[in-house]
Amino acid sequence: MTDAAHGALRRQYAVEGLRVAAVVAAYYVSGKIGLQQELVRGQVTPFWPPTGIALVVLLLWGLRMWPAVALGAFLVNVTLGPSILPVLAITAGNTLAPVFAFLLLRRVGFRITLDRLQDALALVFLGALIGMVVSATVGTGVLVAADALAADDFWPTWSVWWTGDAMGVLVVAPLLLAAREARRPRRVSALRWAEAVALLGGTAAVSVLATHSRVDLLFLVVPFLIWAAFRFQLAGAAPCVLIASMITIHAGATGAGPFAGHDLLAQMVILQAFNGTVSLTALLLSAIITERNRTLGEIERVCERLTEALSQLAPEETLDRSSPSRAGERDHRRERHRP
Repeated sequence: MTDAAHGALRRQYAVEGLRVAAVVAAYYVSGKIGLQQELVRGQVTPFWPPTGIALVVLLLWGLRMWPAVALGAFLVNVTLGPSILPVLAITAGNTLAPVFAFLLLRRVGFRITLDRLQDALALVFLGALIGMVVSATVGTGVLVAADALAADDFWPTWSVWWTGDAMGVLVVAPLLLAAREARRPRRVSALRWAEAVALLGGTAAVSVLATHSRVDLLFLVVPFLIWAAFRFQLAGAAPCVLIASMITIHAGATGAGPFAGHDLLAQMVILQAFNGTVSLTALLLSAIITERNRTLGEIERVCERLTEALSQLAPEETLDRSSPSRAGERDHRRERHRP
């Protein structure tokens, strides 16, 4: 192997090492953030951002990144217990869930641009709601088997675990995928910036109002998501989903507003239903508007090419009509080929 090949191989290993380190760090830090909302045993939370990070990493760089996901999961869980064997089993569940979700999405031809209706549906139902059943079932089952959790608490704990992992996919994954496609805005008017600020601020204000009112007002968030999807597509809808979901998750964890007076299982059902509806609405509308804009752009380009082609043919026809010799030659050819 030549020196150049050795150098290229070393650079490739260095890049892969940096990627693994970045994934482990992101998983660990986001896991610690998610644990701030823990509800069961100090380790089961209704919002687990690492699942969204892990799924995006697999979508971008492939299955070879699963050891980084596993290492990050182990570092987060090793300090939570209850002992090393349950920790290893929980780590396996935390790793298998995003891998399973990734395989499901790849099977249906998922595109990370999230610019098609089927991509939005796949992320919500396959990536989040179905894929995260693995980690919730494994994790809760391990805690019950290790006597760290009573058997009667299986389903309430399972609901929190599943809600947290699904929210990580529904909230974090679209935001990261949108950030990947984001470009520095140029020639953006002040009015456009003011609209974006008003959208984010209005989403936050309405979410706080809805989650701290005795009257069920959670539906008030939906118009802001429609506004974001129509005006900014995924780049605007994803941050609005994050804001609304985080505020609602905090309210669910503290039993405020519409979550007051319900047991843990009912609270997670309400939370999952709201966040799932919010995410599905934002992603579907964003994909539909993006598809519409892309179709309109293609139609405009076809019309432009057709106009250019007609403009090039028009001078030739004009020249033919203005030249008697060419007109005579054309008539002579017609007479010769006439039967």
